[in-house]
Amino acid sequence: MRLTVVGNPDNRRVALFRRAVREAGLPDPAVLPWARLLTGAAPPDADALVRVDSPGEDAEVDRLLRGAATPARHGELIGLADTYAGLVAAMGRVAAGGATLLNHPDDVATLCDKRRCHALLSAAGVPVPAALPPVGGYPQLRAAMTAAGWHRVFVKPAHGSSAAGVIALAVGPRRVQAVTPIEITPDGLFNSLRLRRYDDEATIAALVDRLAPEGLHVERWLPKAGLADRVVDLRVVVVAGRATHAVVRAARGPLTNLHLGNARGDLAALRAAAGPTAWAAAMETCERAAACFPRSLHVGVDLMFLVGWRRHAVAEVNAFGDLLPGVLTDGRDTYAEQVHALTSGRWDRWREEVGCAR
Repeated sequence: MRLTVVGNPDNRRVALFRRAVREAGLPDPAVLPWARLLTGAAPPDADALVRVDSPGEDAEVDRLLRGAATPARHGELIGLADTYAGLVAAMGRVAAGGATLLNHPDDVATLCDKRRCHALLSAAGVPVPAALPPVGGYPQLRAAMTAAGWHRVFVKPAHGSSAAGVIALAVGPRRVQAVTPIEITPDGLFNSLRLRRYDDEATIAALVDRLAPEGLHVERWLPKAGLADRVVDLRVVVVAGRATHAVVRAARGPLTNLHLGNARGDLAALRAAAGPTAWAAAMETCERAAACFPRSLHVGVDLMFLVGWRRHAVAEVNAFGDLLPGVLTDGRDTYAEQVHALTSGRWDRWREEVGCAR
């Protein structure tokens, strides 16, 4: 088995996967840097088994994906649609070498477009929040909310990640409020690590209108279950069709992403609150969501239990959602679990089960 990683060499994702491969007694994977791939390097050849890792957290790689002359400023929300187009093209370039990919370009293209991913999950019967038809700006958004009878929604850039550009919007009879990590400056929008609240409707309208050209996906805001004084949801990593690792994300606000200063919650307490039947049903849903992407070794599913714990829904499925440091199952982290699925033949067996040709 000869593994290659397409990734940013200094990124901890690449380091953790390489360590897992070595600890399994396999040769250290070759690393093809994203920057080299995007500037003309040959893709891995047909004999390679290739993991394509996240291109994020590298300003030069982001610039190359966007086809821009200069890098974005730190945290700047710019060119999200261009970045997506660059990623899709780059995945095609990786596949052109004939290698076997552990995350197929078509899967990645769907997973990184929230509109396409939501439509696919919904068609497969996976429980997801209801979504509005496409909106091109704030007036259309408000009109669509009124037509649906919704007062609270999540407005998401179609191609964003890590809550970048997400707006939790609540519309009441006397005021409108948006909670978002977006910092508004005179010369741009910036994704920050601190949530902000905007309650001036003109400001909120301008914010939505500035994001709209990148493409928007708008979902109904469903009330999440809570533990103690925080709302909670889960990141569940599904490897070769099996939900293997989970982390609880606990927040006092509507956005639970851990990098926004939220805390890891108590998984045992959450499972106890949900009860064994509801927990098993939720994990089965995560596995059904993963089965929509049968040519990907792993996906990261964001799952929320709703108030009362009886119902749940999938908020998102992530192509590069396996970074859960320190979370172990049977002594393996998420990367070791993926290597184990490869060496044990479990990935091949799962692909046969879901009817996916190699």
